[in-house]
Order: sequence, then C-alpha cells, then structure tokens
Amino acid sequence: MVEELFEKAEGEIPAMIPPFEVDFAKQFIFGSGVFFNHSFTAMSAGGIQIDDNVQIGPNCTIVTTNHDFNARYTLCCKGVHIKKNAWLGACVTIMPRVTVGENAVIAGGSVVTKDVPDNTVVGRNPAKVIKHL
Repeated sequence: MVEELFEKAEGEIPAMIPPFEVDFAKQFIFGSGVFFNHSFTAMSAGGIQIDDNVQIGPNCTIVTTNHDFNARYTLCCKGVHIKKNAWLGACVTIMPRVTVGENAVIAGGSVVTKDVPDNTVVGRNPAKVIKHL
C-alpha cells in the first residue's frame, strides 16, 4: 500500500515513522517535506490532499468516509485538504469535508469537524479557534 503512495510522489517521499495505515492509497496525495509520526491512520476513500511541509503528530487519524443515517450500508465520501505548513498535534482526528488552512496548528487530542482558517490555532472536541497567529 505504501508503495502505491510512492509511485505518485512528485518530489521527495515523506518522512514517516511506522505504523502507517492507508486504505485507499490512490486517493491520497501529498506534497514535499511532509512528516508523519507513528501510528498514522487514513480512511481515504473520499480523497486526502496534504500540501508541502505539513507535520503530523503521533496517533493522528484522517477520515473521509461516513455512513448514511437511514441506509447504514451506504458509504458517503467527502475529501480532506491540509494546506501547506499546517501542524497536527498528537492524537488529532480530522473528519470528512474539512480543510485545514495554511500555517494552522491543531492542538493535541482535537477532533476537527469544520474548516480551520489560515494562521490559527484550534483545539478541543469539537475543535474551536483558540487564537490567531
């Protein structure tokens, strides 16, 4: 699975500390200078784009899928985009249809359910703006 990610790499291969789990590697795009700490998990059926110089802390999860409330076997997919220079602290979860802005910082343990503006620090569950950088 990781080999499929490397086939699409346009530049340097990201630094990663295993384990590294991705279910749909062809739906996962990343830029250069990306770092994944250990125990990263991606449910990427809806598509994940990670731009240049993003740092991802240990035990982070990015989810692009959910189930329909009325038809639970129906899978709904919505992409996630993490823009350049963003930083995800340890144990962050990014939910479907979220864009994390440039230079944004996500505090450890946060669950991000809505878009994060550029140059902000967000935290908590659900994540809220803590301060502007």
